[in-house]
Amino acid sequence: MIEDDAFSTIEAPADAVYKVKGSKHYGYVFPVAQIDDVKAHLKVLRKEHHGARHHAFAYRIGPAGTVWRTSDDGEPMNSAGPPILGVFKSKGLTNCLGVVVRYFGGIKLGTSGLMDAYKKATLMALENGKIVQRFVEHSLTIDCPYNFIGTVIAICEKYGARIAKREFSDSCTFHLTVRESQYKALRRALDDFYECQIQSTKKKR
Repeated sequence: MIEDDAFSTIEAPADAVYKVKGSKHYGYVFPVAQIDDVKAHLKVLRKEHHGARHHAFAYRIGPAGTVWRTSDDGEPMNSAGPPILGVFKSKGLTNCLGVVVRYFGGIKLGTSGLMDAYKKATLMALENGKIVQRFVEHSLTIDCPYNFIGTVIAICEKYGARIAKREFSDSCTFHLTVRESQYKALRRALDDFYECQIQSTKKKR
C-alpha cells in the first residue's frame, strides 16, 4: 500500500519508438520536480527533433499529481497530450513528464489512432525505464553539544532519518532528511534535549 507521504515516479529518463502506418512516435519520459525541469527537457527535444511536426506532452507534479498540464501541440484536441497523462494516472505516477515526438508518415491515423499511438509510445518508454517509490521529506538542521552526538545518531537511526552532512565547530551540526510520516516522532525525540537547536523545512524527494 502506498502511504500518504509516498509516491511513485520514474527513476531516470527513458525512451522508445512506436511505428504505425509510416509515422514514427518517439516517446520520452523524464522525472521532474518543477515546471522549470519540464521547460528544460522540452527545449532539448525541440532542438533535437526540429524537423518533427508535433511535440505533444503531459506532466504531473506533486505527491498527489495535483499540478498537471497536457499539450496536443497541433494534433486534434485531446488526441495526444491527454493519452500521455492517462498513462501516468493509470500507473499511479507523478513527478513525471511524458513527451511524444511525431514524424508524420503520410497516412492519417484518425483521432482514435492518434490516441492509441501516443499512449503506446508513452507506455513503451515507461517499460524501458524503472518505476521507483519516493517520499515527501522534511529537512532538519540540528546543532548540539559534542556529548549528544551519539544520542542524536541513535535517534536518527530509530526513525530512519538520513544524515546528509555533518559540520564540526564549537558544536556539531547535523543536516538530516526524514520521511514526513516519521517527522513528528523524530522531532519529539529530539526536542527532549534542550541543548539542541532545530530548524526544519519540508521538501519533496
